[in-house]
Amino acid sequence: MYLNNIIETIGNTPLVKLNRVTDGIKGTVLVKVEYFNPGNSVKDRMAVKMIDDAEKAGLLKPGGTIIEGTSGNTGMGLALTAIARGYKCIFTMSDKQSKEKQDILKAVGAEVIVCPTNVPADDPRSYYSIARKLNAEIENSYYPNQYDNLSNAQAHYETTGPEIWAQTEGKITHFAAGVGTGGTICGTGKYLKEQNPAVVSVGLDTYGSVFKKYKETGIFDEDEIYSYKTEGIGEDILPKNVDFDLIDLFIKVTDKDAALMTRRLAKEEGLFVGWSCGSAVFGALEYAREHLKEDDTMVIILPDHGTRYLGKIYNDEWMREQGWL
Repeated sequence: MYLNNIIETIGNTPLVKLNRVTDGIKGTVLVKVEYFNPGNSVKDRMAVKMIDDAEKAGLLKPGGTIIEGTSGNTGMGLALTAIARGYKCIFTMSDKQSKEKQDILKAVGAEVIVCPTNVPADDPRSYYSIARKLNAEIENSYYPNQYDNLSNAQAHYETTGPEIWAQTEGKITHFAAGVGTGGTICGTGKYLKEQNPAVVSVGLDTYGSVFKKYKETGIFDEDEIYSYKTEGIGEDILPKNVDFDLIDLFIKVTDKDAALMTRRLAKEEGLFVGWSCGSAVFGALEYAREHLKEDDTMVIILPDHGTRYLGKIYNDEWMREQGWL
């Protein structure tokens, strides 16, 4: 038996037990290792779904161009889908993203435009604004807009949620994931809560992002927004995919704690994962220490692979420059 193209390998990623970094924690802590997807990240799932839905709606026609603002992983999923379906890709990225991410996207045939990080989302130089501008200018182009495109969360409702429910035989009691666009946690969480409303959904946020305060107070506080280094989670906007009713609580994790936990996962668990995976595990274990009971089962999403961060958190010199080693 063979598959017709690489995107048919997306999904059915393994669930793996954490053994060493969970010292002193009751219950079982499992991780959903999403780097087994062909683009090495969880974003492959929603990239295909957004393109499927755009084709069905007639928004993307043969030979068209996909234009998206990405921190790297969604771009990779879209690029692989574009190769399989015959589209071109142009991606805008903020300049804080690792050089590896830019180079990987170029390697799979995408054009990459790097934009400044430290500008507001509505600034014409931001990676959101540049993507919208290109979409308006280029004929037969499609801007998926992963932040507000509800096909993002729907992809996880249809795939990630059912996989976790089946893999844990319905024993899952807690679900944890980093929150960026919100698609992973809200789509997966919605499915799991429909199976068992008692499942607790823990969102991991970063300092410099608006999510935690907004959840707790309903206030969008611009004073919460400042530059941070962790890639792929946190936002200075409220994406439509973030349904705060589906996220029971948020925990914030510092750049340093996330980076050091990411390195621990590689050394102690053999999981060579990306930076936001460290955020997810550090924050989820902080919650688990206080709340997990003997017969509880927590599942944490590990979104991507360590190859995206070789020049940063896996580079001792870079880590020393940050004062983190």
